[in-house]
Amino acid sequence: MKKLIAILFLLGYLFASTEAKQLFKIPVVFQHYAEHRIENNHLSLLAFLDMHYMHGSPFDQDYDRDMKLPFKSSGDVFSFFPIPVDSMPVELTMDSPQISLQPINKIPCSRGLGAFWVQKIWQPPRTVA
Repeated sequence: MKKLIAILFLLGYLFASTEAKQLFKIPVVFQHYAEHRIENNHLSLLAFLDMHYMHGSPFDQDYDRDMKLPFKSSGDVFSFFPIPVDSMPVELTMDSPQISLQPINKIPCSRGLGAFWVQKIWQPPRTVA
């Protein structure tokens, strides 16, 4: 039962807030194709789809009928995101972290040692012969 309810909610969401409702217009494609077959008996379904979907929407004598085909015009999309509201007041508290600072013992070094390392690292580029 839960699975059925979840599927119904998912379908309700898809058809209400996406363009999936255009799929309900698929029978109009076949009706309009039948109308074109009356005019041109040699028109294939692929040629019909190419004429109506791959070349924009040319303004011709059946333009209004063409615009009723699926995915030719966007419908009104309604998005609804329910947000549960709790009537109980919520109080958030956060403990401040306890920080303890301890002195760090420095490694004794002589002044000459630091200068020695700086001289080794920072050298100008040399040409290789």
